[in-house]
Formats: sequence, structure tokens, C-alpha cells
Amino acid sequence: MAEQIQDPTHSGMPDGIERAWDDVVATARRTVREGLVVGTSGNVSARVGELVLVTPSGVPYDRLRPEDAVAVDLDGNQVLGKLTPTSELPMHLAVYRSTGAAAVVHTHAVHATAVSTLVPELPLVHYMAAALGGPVRTAPYATYGSQELAENMLLALRDRSGCLLRNHGTVTYGDTLDQAYDRTAQLEWMCRLWLTASSVPGREPSLLSDGQLREVQEKLRGYGQRGTGAADAPPQS
Repeated sequence: MAEQIQDPTHSGMPDGIERAWDDVVATARRTVREGLVVGTSGNVSARVGELVLVTPSGVPYDRLRPEDAVAVDLDGNQVLGKLTPTSELPMHLAVYRSTGAAAVVHTHAVHATAVSTLVPELPLVHYMAAALGGPVRTAPYATYGSQELAENMLLALRDRSGCLLRNHGTVTYGDTLDQAYDRTAQLEWMCRLWLTASSVPGREPSLLSDGQLREVQEKLRGYGQRGTGAADAPPQS
């Protein structure tokens, strides 16, 4: 178990923890500002070594302060802060234990949640599915905060960096919070696109083939500026 961090103020935080907490809070606030969550729904986390900084349960993001930082070890033992970690901690920890992720973003985005109630997999309506590893799957429903939900999520995330949660929302992860957030935003955009195209009476959206998607995945390997972390987010042109 990680050693308890005694002082949760910025001045007493170990190297990397202060910046990670600031980034977690900024990303959580962005999910509200850009309409991906309402109130205190959704949650955000970042890994620093063997610790995970995570948003607390039931606290409006605009009220979070430096001294509200919450951290757990990879076994879920709280080592920093007095506030209770998000109820979705099992999902976050499952991602970190199973992947090389450094950040996780969970939202209740409207269009993505709507799609999660309709299909077992988001149809290949746009090539940006390649940025998430392929067709985005929908994890079967389970009660929020449960180990069952975390296990369902991991199956849907196999060889993917994002998935839908049936009647619930989305989960994405990445090497940075910016990357994890971008994947969330792209997933919501694709869901909105499919819903819009599918709503036209008498018409069905054209979909990409697996071969076309693989071609985009190959192109993405060399996309972007070296060292910028933007290699998986090509312009939608």
C-alpha cells in the first residue's frame, strides 16, 4: 500500500501530484463547460507513479480547491485527502491496472449515452473511430460504481481506448488528460453524427468498411508533430 500523504496542501504535495491535481480539476471543469456532464456527474483521474488522483464524489467541480486533492493507490486505498473518491473508482482503477493509461475521463455525454441505448457498437460512420482503436463497443449495463460495471467496461475496451456504457455514458483513456479528453469529445461528436444521419426519413447513413478503417489507422501512425501528443487527432477534413 502506498504511504499516506500527510499534507494535502500544494506546499506539502510530492513532485508531480500538485500539477496532476490541477490538471484533473481543469479537465473536470471542462467536461461541464463543454456539456459532457451535468452537475457532479462523470469523473476524471490521472496516474502519477503508483498513485491515482481522482475527482471526489458529489462535489461541484468549480468548488474544488488545492486542499481538496484526493489520491488512492492502485488497490484503492486512499492516501491523500479527506473527501471520498468518486463512486466510479473501480472503473478508473480497472483501466490503470489493465493498460498503460495515464489518464481516464468518464462522462454522461448526451449523444453518446443515447447511442449506448440503441446499438451494441457505434456504426462506422466516420474515420475518427480509428483514433479509438476501431469500432467503439457498448459495455453491457451494470449498476454504477460496481465491480461488474468495471469488468464489463474492460471487455468493451479490449484493443480500444474508449467505449460506451449502456444507459450510462462513456469512458476514454490516454497518455495525457488532454488526449483522454479529446477522445471523449471525438466519441461524442461521432455519436451525434450517427444520430443526425440516422434521423433522416427513408435514408440510411453510408458506413466505412473494415478495410477503409484499417487504412486510416495506418495513416494515423505517422500523423501529427513529433512530441506534441496530437498524433491521434487529425483534422476532420
